[in-house]
This record gives sequence, structure tokens and C-alpha cells, in this order.
Amino acid sequence: MRSTWMFVVCAVLWFGAGIARADDPAALKAAQAAFDKAQIDYLQEKYDDAATGFKEAYAAKNFPQFLYNIGAAYHMKGKKSADPAAYAQAVDYYAQYIAADPKASDKGKVEKAIVVLNEEITRLKNQTVGPTGAPPPTTPSEQVANLGDVKVRGLVVITSEPSDATIYLDDRAKGPFATTPWSGTLDGTHKVIIEKRGYVVSTQTVAADASKMIQVQSALGKEDFLGWIDVTSNIPGADVYIDSKEVGVAGKTPLSQNIKPGKHKFWVTTEGYDEYEIEIEVVPGGTHEVKANLKGSPVGKVSIVGLGIEDSTIIIDGQVACERGPCLKALQQGSHTITVVREGMKPYSRKINVQAKTETTIKVTLAPKPSRSDAVVAYVLAAGFGGAGIYLGLQASNLSDELTTAIDANPPLDKNDPRFQRGKIYAIAANAAFGLAGITALTAIYYTFRDKGSPSTGLIDVRALALTPQIAPGYAGLGWEMSW
Repeated sequence: MRSTWMFVVCAVLWFGAGIARADDPAALKAAQAAFDKAQIDYLQEKYDDAATGFKEAYAAKNFPQFLYNIGAAYHMKGKKSADPAAYAQAVDYYAQYIAADPKASDKGKVEKAIVVLNEEITRLKNQTVGPTGAPPPTTPSEQVANLGDVKVRGLVVITSEPSDATIYLDDRAKGPFATTPWSGTLDGTHKVIIEKRGYVVSTQTVAADASKMIQVQSALGKEDFLGWIDVTSNIPGADVYIDSKEVGVAGKTPLSQNIKPGKHKFWVTTEGYDEYEIEIEVVPGGTHEVKANLKGSPVGKVSIVGLGIEDSTIIIDGQVACERGPCLKALQQGSHTITVVREGMKPYSRKINVQAKTETTIKVTLAPKPSRSDAVVAYVLAAGFGGAGIYLGLQASNLSDELTTAIDANPPLDKNDPRFQRGKIYAIAANAAFGLAGITALTAIYYTFRDKGSPSTGLIDVRALALTPQIAPGYAGLGWEMSW
């Protein structure tokens, strides 16, 4: 067992995680033939034969997926016959698979299977023969049953002649995927773009199949008349446009590729920094470098979310940032004012300090605007009191005019004339009405502008976008990773 693990460790160091050398056509052909036969045996439930076939495939080309398939064959043999020895072999090969491909996407699932199968081995070994001498039952435990039937792992192998070519999947703008030779598992249909300096670009479509070993082989033709471009920037991952922005991003820095001779314009840009622009003359067979020194300040991201945000308008520093939410914007570090408005709701406004390499999430809860019916009632009352004051004032003025005319025509006038008393009453009532009108009008104004009810609120959560080392084919630098 020790020699087996030493072999696996050496394989990891030599081939890398999940990547094996696949540039030997004879070995690939042998692996393909063994895989195809083992797959048929597996489907026919000849699990020992299937395991042997996958071992032959692994001996020809040590792809980690073959180790998984060997484990799967022994797993299913153990499940069908309650064989603890088969389970033990499944555990061994599953462990070898994880050691050979420590970054496997299904690592957690395989580790869980190892735990369950080890428990099943213990359970089966502890079972005793029944009193009649009959063998113990072969029904797997509930935990093993819950793992379901295991399916063998398909494989995609991508090679090129010459090797060490860059592989892109579907779109160059996503950046390099790997370098040839590469082996691993893919899902669905993909466009495989293979490119190497000085050679014609190869493009093929591969339809991955979970039950097959598929080879993508490219013989790259020499392309002496092309030039070669290397685009780098002081900010890794910046967008690169070539000749036209309308056709979309050509890739992200660092970017290396063939390019036709002639004049070409390059734009390099990323959020928070000034755009870099240059035009160069590409000559056949020449190597040209574009080193973009982007100037600006680091950015953070602000995300505005919340109930009903899709009907709200988000304003940042006085400018409309999003006509409708939710809204995610990159902002330069520093102080910014965020305002959220929605018809019929109280606006929310908050000044925040955006830090570089962080994402600030604001969950906004807008409160409804209060009803102004009390203000309307107050205005109506004020108008009523004002109208009454005017009417009473006019009555008092009319009585005063009558008394003045009577005194002038036939003095002296009787002091007990009732018009004197009525005029005083009208005058006092008019003054009182005007006073009430003024008080009610002030109350109406207060009701109009007062802010009653709960205000709109926002919960703020700041998460770090940490810079972490990232290494990929043709690239080594720092990337953003969110943590909280």
C-alpha cells in the first residue's frame, strides 16, 4: 500500500491536479479501447471485468477519472453482493482518486461515500450466520442505499500538436481555461479554442458525455505571417478591446494571442481607472507588447436591494444610477450619498463610506408617505372661519354706517338703540372668527409639512473582497474573493 501511495503522490507532482500528460497517441488509443470495453462490462453489471478494464485504461494513461471508475465498479459490486472486500477496494480507489485530483468538484461527495462504505464494511463484518446456517442478508444499509447507484465517470481529453497550447472554452473573454494536454470532466456542449504562438487557431465543438471518453485532438498548422501580442496591465483582469469596442471584450489581462499584421488599436480598462488606449503596428513573426499602466483609484461595490426595490429609483451622488432596482454599482473609494425614491413612499437617503475591495449591501425598507387628510380638514376649517369673519365684519360695518347716517340726519340718537349692541357683537365675533382662522391655518401648515409615522430605513452590511493569489495557465496574479 505504501508503494501505491508513493506512486499517487509522484503522479500528482508530475501531472498536476486533475491534469495528465496526454500527448502519447498509442497510450491514448490503448486507454480509449480499455475504457470502452470496461464501460460495456459495467453496464452489464460485470463489475470485476469493468474494474479490470478501467485499471488497464489507467495503466495506459493515468487520468484520475479512471481511479474513480475503478472505485465505482467495486462500489456497485459490494452493493449487489454485500461484499465487504469489494467495499474496501472501492474505498481504496476513491481515496486514490481524491489524492490524484484534490480539487475535484465532487470531492465532498466522494469523501462522504468513503465514510458510508467504511461503516458498511464494519456492519457486514459484525453480522453473524443465522441459526439455520443461512448467510446473512445482502440488503445494503439505508445509508448505502441513499448514495444511489454509482455511474462511471466520463472523460474529455484535449491534446494538440505541438503541445503547451492555450485552451479557451466557449469564449476567449472568459480567459484561458488550461493548456494542452488536458484531461478532465465537462458537462454539456462547448466550443474548444486552441491557440499557440505562431500557429493557426483551432476551433472544435465537443459534446461531453458522462459515460464516454472523448478525445479532442488538434494538429496546429504553422502561421508564419502572423504576429504575436502580449497585453498586460498593472491591474490584473482588466478588459481588453481590440480594434472595435462594439464586438465586445477580446479577453482579460494578461492576454497573449496571434494577431494579423497591420495597425491595431487596443483599449485596456477596468472599473475605477482611466482607460488606456494605444495603436501599434504589428509585423509578421514579430512579438509586440502592450503594457497598460492604468491610473485611478481602487473601487468597492455597492448593492442596493430590498422589498419593492424593483419599483424604486436609485440615485448616487445626485445622479440616477439605476432607473429600477436592485442596483449593483462599482464606486471609487470615499464618501458617497445613496438615495432611494419611490412614488407614494418616503425617500431613503444615507451617506456611506465606500472602501476599496469591499461590497457594501444596503437593504432598504421604504415607509409609506403619511396621509394629509388632517391638513385638508384644517385648511377647510380655516377657510370657513375666515369666511365667517368676513361676513360678521361686513355686518358690523353695515350697522356702523347705518348709525352714522342716522346720527347725521336726526341727532341726537337714542343711546339704547339696539343697533349699537348688535354692531359690537358682530365686531367681536368677526375678530374671534379671524383669530380662529389664523390658528387653524397655522395648524394646517404644520400638518402639511410634519413627518409622521416611521421613516424609511436601511440595513448596511459590508463584506470584504479579499485579494488572493491566483495561478492559471499563462497567468499568475491577484484576484478578488468575497468573504464574510
